[in-house]
Amino acid sequence: MFGNVGTPEILLIVLVILVLFGANKIPDFAKGLGKGMKEFKKALKEVEEDINLDEDTSKTQEKKEEKK
Repeated sequence: MFGNVGTPEILLIVLVILVLFGANKIPDFAKGLGKGMKEFKKALKEVEEDINLDEDTSKTQEKKEEKK
């Protein structure tokens, strides 16, 4: 889909972004985007840890039941 994007097209996109948002807003936008990505990764890691904890708990309970 975007395989034909070359240097002139990228420069045009950057120029349009500069005109629309201004040079002062771009660092703020990038900073906000970085914070959002950091929060997303943190939440994803917490969900993975919860899933792993639940799996470990269920395995421990299964072992206890087998011993009975």
